[in-house]
Amino acid sequence: MIAAGNYAAFATACLAALSACDGGRQAAAHAARQIIPAPASLELKSGRFEIADGTRVWASDPAARPVARYFIDLVARTRGIRLEMASTQDTAGIRLALAAQAGAARETYDLNVSSHGVEIAAPGTPGLFYGTVTLWQLVTADGADSGPTAIPALRIADAPRFAWRGLMLDSARHYQPPAYIRQLIDWMALHKLNVLHWHLTDDQGWRLEIRKYPLLTQVGAWRRPAGAAWPDDPDPATGRPPLYGGYYSQQEVREIVAYAAERFVTIVPEIEMPGHAQAAIASYPRLGTGGRPPVSPDWGVHDYLFNADESTLLFLEDILIEVIELFPGEYVHIGGDEAVKKRWKNSPRVQSRIRELGLADESALQGWFVARLERFLNSHGRRLIGWDEILESGTPARAAIMSWRGTEGAIAAARTGHDVVMTPAPGLYLDHLQSDSPDEPPGRPSVVSLADVHAYEPVPSGLNQDEASHILGAQLNAWTEHMRLPERVTHQVFPRAAAIAEVTWSPAATRDWSGFQARLPVQFARYRRLGMAYADSAFEPRLRLSPGSSAERLRVELAKQAPLGEVRYTLDGSAPTAASPGFQESIEAETGVHLRAATYEGELPLSSELAATLDRRFLNLRTGESLKQCTGSLVLRLEDDAPLEGERAFFNVDIVNPCWIWPNADLGQGGTLRLAVGQLPFNFQIGADADSIRRGDARTAAGELEVRVGSCDAEPVALLPLAAAALDPAVTVLPPLRIPPRPGRHDLCLRFARPAIDPIWAIQWVELGD
Repeated sequence: MIAAGNYAAFATACLAALSACDGGRQAAAHAARQIIPAPASLELKSGRFEIADGTRVWASDPAARPVARYFIDLVARTRGIRLEMASTQDTAGIRLALAAQAGAARETYDLNVSSHGVEIAAPGTPGLFYGTVTLWQLVTADGADSGPTAIPALRIADAPRFAWRGLMLDSARHYQPPAYIRQLIDWMALHKLNVLHWHLTDDQGWRLEIRKYPLLTQVGAWRRPAGAAWPDDPDPATGRPPLYGGYYSQQEVREIVAYAAERFVTIVPEIEMPGHAQAAIASYPRLGTGGRPPVSPDWGVHDYLFNADESTLLFLEDILIEVIELFPGEYVHIGGDEAVKKRWKNSPRVQSRIRELGLADESALQGWFVARLERFLNSHGRRLIGWDEILESGTPARAAIMSWRGTEGAIAAARTGHDVVMTPAPGLYLDHLQSDSPDEPPGRPSVVSLADVHAYEPVPSGLNQDEASHILGAQLNAWTEHMRLPERVTHQVFPRAAAIAEVTWSPAATRDWSGFQARLPVQFARYRRLGMAYADSAFEPRLRLSPGSSAERLRVELAKQAPLGEVRYTLDGSAPTAASPGFQESIEAETGVHLRAATYEGELPLSSELAATLDRRFLNLRTGESLKQCTGSLVLRLEDDAPLEGERAFFNVDIVNPCWIWPNADLGQGGTLRLAVGQLPFNFQIGADADSIRRGDARTAAGELEVRVGSCDAEPVALLPLAAAALDPAVTVLPPLRIPPRPGRHDLCLRFARPAIDPIWAIQWVELGD
């Protein structure tokens, strides 16, 4: 029997010494390497079973037939094999059997393959489903697109390590169409992830139809985005200015919930309270503490909270009644995080309520608020779950905790008998980029890599066995402030979801990073057949050019972040293949040559293609990503707000101090400075940090780009007015500027002097040429 963590080592040994392994064992070792998440145990046997058009699938029980039909459809879509549903048992086919096992969880399954057929047995339909997912991975283990396949004889006995294997999707900041939600659920199920935590309300949008309170979606689901690019002209169809947003009707939600249930994914809805309530208060101002705010176009921590009036609590209970009717799962998430108490402190009405309830302060009021809602949910057969801030004011007895601010909340909750889901920032937050590629989409530039997620351990150290039993599992969080498009969500989620799947399903003692990497090429092939816009950026070749041995030649270096695979390249303009030359440490090539490169592991591609025409101009060019940030106070990778349609530029910018350094620039001969700049809306709620934002001393109405040499504190050697760029909401190339010569190399400091913090000016690229 081979434990999960030894798959890669066993396969390597087989392939290195073929005389030690028969063909069946070689095939079994290869197939075992291709299962993600790795099963608890696998026993290799002699023989194999061929699956081809016409292979029959039989379900022993009516409850198993939907699983059989799902498997048949999945194999047809991803491998092109046309299986048939059998009406009677066929010993030479694939058999799905519900079989009671004393004490076994419903997600447990046994998969047995012999030369006579395949049998999957499980005590419940979830186990049968996960068994068919594993069988699908065996069917697609060779990475081929079509044709029959032979799977090795083996036995897999499998069960998950944790009950909660989750993904949080934020649909409040950016709305995703129902078709995408269903697609995401499909992909989750194929990773044996079983909880979709659906973040449906926030300051920037209310996405769930509540029939008793229609203004929540008529008003709260729509906003005017920040920035000059969004049109103010009325929509001809409505006569009103165009707005951005959307919401899910109750019928759409029922269909999504049913779709998820068929794939054994439970949806946990999140309705934020008492904070993150601005969209709701924009819809019904009486829920707040005064004034009618807009649905917010800003990111960050807002200070609009629901008040604590009895009428407001009844309003929220009305909402929860409709939520409970739509979502049949055990848990309802009520948020509870980042509830800034400023407006409560300043509200005579709230202060009167605190005295009326006999509470000590605003924190105690939040505790009372959460306890009231927990009693309501309990009375309707549901459990409350909230972010770890709800620990601060006394956690109700049956409430569960999501620990996002490190592990301290998890430890405190588990030690007091509360169930916990681990989801700490930044390690499980998908708004952090997953590689150092310059082509990564917007997000937080600090990297949370695939390896980082795979290395995560959900059970905090220091808990005893009883306390550790309260750790339900873990989940990744896809906060979408910087994921405007559904394909951006897919890019940020996958393949990191494969890593969290292994963390939460596979036994901890057998987790193995090198073995996981070895399974990625085939997993990526599956992703491509599923039509997923997944991220391969950790394996993408990065190009670096330096001067060659003559003016007509350049030294070329290609590197990648992850060690797996080999970079293959061509210099004749043809597409690289697995047979192309492997790239060594560096080469020299003539200027004008068209380089194309991609990473391969064996015959399978690991990355998309890099293509570049080698040009000496790139020696004197720096992108915003490659320039050094001056301070790094709050650096984000942001997307331009223009144009409204089509591709937009990305900028790495410190929103507190927009300032860049080109280290050791050669100014011996002086040079001509050319820059491309863009303007971004300042739509960030950052509290007191806004007071430290540097504006500089603008000399004109639009401001200037200041160029300094040696130090950012030196007097500017040149100024570039921004008047023309201020008229263009997209990227503008500024007029060229001559820099006088200075002996040697010096840092060039580039920053903006502006009359206000909005807009944020940012550099896309800068060139120092002749």
